[in-house]
Amino acid sequence: MTKTLYRAPWIVAYQDGSHTLLENGCLVVEDDRIAFVGRHYEGEVDQEVKTRSIITPGLISTHAHMNESPIDKTIVEDANKRQFWSSSLIEILPPRASAMTDEDKEHCVDLSLATHLLTGTTTVMQMGEVSEYVVEAADRTGIRAYIAESYRSGRWLTRDGRRVEYEWFDDDGKKAMDAAAGLVRNIHERGNERLRGWLNPSQVDTCSEALLRESMELSQELDVPISIHAAQSLTEFVEMTRRNGRTPIEWLDDVGFLNDRVILGHALFLSGTPWVNFAGDDLGLIARSGASVSYNAWTFGRNGINMFSYDKYLKAGVNVCLGTDSDMQSMLESLRWTAVLGKIAERRSDGARADQAFNSATIDAANYLGRPDLGRISEGAKADLLFWNNDSPSMTPSRDPIKSIVYYAQPEDLRDVMVSGEYVVRDREVRGVDIERSVAAVKDAGRRVWSTWPEYDWGSRTIDEHIPLSYPRFA
Repeated sequence: MTKTLYRAPWIVAYQDGSHTLLENGCLVVEDDRIAFVGRHYEGEVDQEVKTRSIITPGLISTHAHMNESPIDKTIVEDANKRQFWSSSLIEILPPRASAMTDEDKEHCVDLSLATHLLTGTTTVMQMGEVSEYVVEAADRTGIRAYIAESYRSGRWLTRDGRRVEYEWFDDDGKKAMDAAAGLVRNIHERGNERLRGWLNPSQVDTCSEALLRESMELSQELDVPISIHAAQSLTEFVEMTRRNGRTPIEWLDDVGFLNDRVILGHALFLSGTPWVNFAGDDLGLIARSGASVSYNAWTFGRNGINMFSYDKYLKAGVNVCLGTDSDMQSMLESLRWTAVLGKIAERRSDGARADQAFNSATIDAANYLGRPDLGRISEGAKADLLFWNNDSPSMTPSRDPIKSIVYYAQPEDLRDVMVSGEYVVRDREVRGVDIERSVAAVKDAGRRVWSTWPEYDWGSRTIDEHIPLSYPRFA
């Protein structure tokens, strides 16, 4: 057993049910856990480290698609998606996904893992494809990961750029669901405490009632969390009300899918919000059900879509967590945009605060997972720690380290990352990832996706025709 004492100018320590700011304090890491946090420690240790860092708990991303997200860069921004109310889901993401090979997705996983770790994520909840590779890569890097192979009853598409259509699978997604359950069992049989499985029936509008009911039974049988994308676009909202006369959230409740095992991906297009002219109490329904929400502020904010509002969700009693979703896959950006966009939505400087965003990224996410040993620095908790540079231009001076991190920290201010007592990032070197190789491979994947765009676009447009460059090409 190894015991290390860290002394630091600031430690975000957990006390009496809340984060607190411990100035000039110390903490002791013994193997994979925190053995002590406080002002003074007089016991024996194997080594002592005096650091100038701000030490915080690691951040938890409750919504990630690591197998594809890097390719989204310079495709989804500034695009004219008026017909689908600014959502990139219908016209942009399907061609990109269709053009990617499994090898492309694996390279994206490696780069995504590095990006998550370099921006403060110590626990990531991944949903997508090539999941066996994700398991291996997560093990290699040392990150804590919940991994789900996504499945659904059908898919959406457009044949004319004006209407959304649905194609349904003959087996209602049952084979894919069984494979996803098999993945969960295989992960748990590995016996690695950092790796867990969970379930992801993909989207509320692409899953049948039967598939969702079976998914909930599986979640209970396997004793794992479960997530679904719901209320993530106006096209989805309109489709679900057309089918059922019920909002997406109401329909999920009708079919027995809302409970405290569930985290809803996005949940932005709710009844009673400015996005929809539809009466109802979706927010209250979510709160009463005990389901959580994963808010991905940056991904939607860049498309002009915001939560109305973060403050109202919290006041309604909804457990709001944060995610990284599409690129940039940065919990640092998620923290910042949650706070900033929350202020804009409420038109108040305190409409969303740094401490609330930090809670969503730590304690609240850990509570959803039923993990009182994550998201906090307290005796017995896992030693998932971030070491932030307290002396950089962006972090100086730091009267309040949480405000400094949420509003001013840059990725390079995060120097070291620890998961279960082991350094997985040391002086910004990521364990288990050749970043230079991954960058080159993802560049190649991007070029292939761009060049083959007409093969998968409904109108056979080139990518420049579909999504124009910021400026014309030099003649």
